[in-house]
Amino acid sequence: MGAKKQTAKAPAPAKGGKDTGKGDKAAKGAKGKGQDDADAGKTVKTKGGQWITARHILCEKKGKFEQAKDKIQQQLEEGKKGKQVFADVAREFSEDKARQGGLIGKMTKGALMPAFEEVAYALQLSSDKEIHMGEAKTSEGYHLIIVEDRG
Repeated sequence: MGAKKQTAKAPAPAKGGKDTGKGDKAAKGAKGKGQDDADAGKTVKTKGGQWITARHILCEKKGKFEQAKDKIQQQLEEGKKGKQVFADVAREFSEDKARQGGLIGKMTKGALMPAFEEVAYALQLSSDKEIHMGEAKTSEGYHLIIVEDRG
């Protein structure tokens, strides 16, 4: 079972550019710029599309965030299935309403916090056999992100 961990980290918001979450912690109220590529060499650039279906794990504290990442990696190494592992860990660790397996659903460009969106649109699709995770830091906390579909 191949478990690829893609790490795409979004830069911190620029001074004066505060992320504000409405509803789901990853979604935002005002339109923001989404970018299709992340740090060079850390992700495979893909066509971003106009929408994605994503899952995330949100942790306010860095320590809990690291525990969630470690648990995902450990379970993948034990041969458990990719997307299901992520969903199970999201139920245990995520601190927002996306605890239902971390599913935030189908989101269009501009509907997510800029730092989250930048990472999410740069990720390759995850499957049952392999996941591609990204990381983003927003005003809400630390996010682990996978993308299941795009169009």
